[in-house]
Amino acid sequence: MKKEPFVSYEQLKEIVKEYPTPFHLYDEKGIRENAKAVKEAFAWNKGFREYFAVKATPNPFILNILKEYDCGCDCASLTELMLADSQGFDGEHIMFSSNDTPAEEFVFADKIGAIINLDDFTHIDFLENAIGKIPETISCRYNPGGVFQMSNGIMDNPGDAKYGFTTEQLFEGFKVLKEKGAKYFGIHAFLASNTVTNEYYPKLARQLFELAVQLQKETGCDIKFINLSGGVGVAYTPEQEPNDIRAIGEGVRKAYEEVLTPAGMGDVAIYTEMGRFMLAPYGCLVTTAIHEKHTHKEYIGVDACAVNLMRPAMYGAYHHISVMGKDNSVCDHKYDVTGSLCENNDKFAVDRMLPKIDMGDILVIHDAGAHGFSMGYNYNGKLKSAEVLLREDGYTQLIRRAETPRDYFATFDCFDILKDMKNL
Repeated sequence: MKKEPFVSYEQLKEIVKEYPTPFHLYDEKGIRENAKAVKEAFAWNKGFREYFAVKATPNPFILNILKEYDCGCDCASLTELMLADSQGFDGEHIMFSSNDTPAEEFVFADKIGAIINLDDFTHIDFLENAIGKIPETISCRYNPGGVFQMSNGIMDNPGDAKYGFTTEQLFEGFKVLKEKGAKYFGIHAFLASNTVTNEYYPKLARQLFELAVQLQKETGCDIKFINLSGGVGVAYTPEQEPNDIRAIGEGVRKAYEEVLTPAGMGDVAIYTEMGRFMLAPYGCLVTTAIHEKHTHKEYIGVDACAVNLMRPAMYGAYHHISVMGKDNSVCDHKYDVTGSLCENNDKFAVDRMLPKIDMGDILVIHDAGAHGFSMGYNYNGKLKSAEVLLREDGYTQLIRRAETPRDYFATFDCFDILKDMKNL
């Protein structure tokens, strides 16, 4: 399958006149269509809600688009809770799934009425000591251990993950929480990351549904929701077949009707927490070729770096690259596409076959709408780039300005580093 940018070369030539590269560009039309598709795929479940993983793209403009489709926010930190609260999400629309959590974060989550998803058995007492009670509605994160395997092989290794209750701890935890005043319960699990198969959610769902039936039977706890979390991935490479969210929703429905409904649990709500699936394909990193180097390899240096998109450097992750205006050119040049950090892994592509790249060419790095800008940092004193929304009407909107040196130096209260610098 050919990967096409959601923005045309003609559009992009005009956009870069207003916003200097590098910048992240998001596709409002694509975001809306995808959010609608997710909602429709799970419409069979009366209580369904997608809690968008804020960590993927923590931008209030994005959150407000998703809010129109009744999405909530999955938050993992104090600032993410603050962001969700500031945008008018009520407690029922905020899921706080954290680990190694400071007490003050539990206090704030309780203050705004967020649903707290406990990561560990010891956090029961910790939460109670922090807020003086156990909330009436509480959730627990489950980790069955071992490996998570499907028909196409091992997908991930939950037993090596730091998250969640063991099976024994979960049963005991529900009993303890009930004794301490909890009335309504949720189960949460994340067992595999970035799965590109329609099989993952239905298999996970069946496992959690069977667990829920057993939990309710043995503990008497009233299970109100089951949170399938994230893990539904995107097709980063052109060869991959994208997930079909409607097929996934239908697979979950089948498991629901075969396991929960016969057990008298046909009113349990299904929640999801998809960040990557909701946003990754609807964002890209736009950058310009500024250097070429001919040594032991052929290098193209661009004005973006791992600060703007860390995944290739951190994970060796593949992100497709389009050289704009050269769609029909033969990919007969082998390049490493690099940034300017003092790190040799600061490469967006290694030995990538691309059309001949000339200086000034605009490159689009695909599928950067999730875990792109949000994973940015300031190594080498690099500054984070702007975020721009390509609206449905074809116009653009700056939804986060680029950082400036003034932002970078702002926390040095003891020094006026900028006193003799102008226009920074």
